[in-house]
Amino acid sequence: MTCNLYIDGELEGSIESTKEINIGKNGVVKGNLTTEHLIIQGYFEGSIDATLVEIKAEGRVSGEIISNELIIESKGIFEGKSVLKDTQNILEKLEK
Repeated sequence: MTCNLYIDGELEGSIESTKEINIGKNGVVKGNLTTEHLIIQGYFEGSIDATLVEIKAEGRVSGEIISNELIIESKGIFEGKSVLKDTQNILEKLEK
């Protein structure tokens, strides 16, 4: 996908985008997201691979985040695992 996407309903599946994905306050997304910039105001469950992830005050994420930068606002909720992209390569080398 090469355009910005705003989700304010329910979606289950995978999305790959080179732009911004915004999960609105009423949005519920379950699956795998790959994008440049992800903004979460609603609920997300699954795996995220993004350059920048922002969990807003009402946002909730359950799952794994792989990103260069993660911002969690006050009252935003994150349950799961977070890996910085720069350190992911180092961890993979250590596991071998």
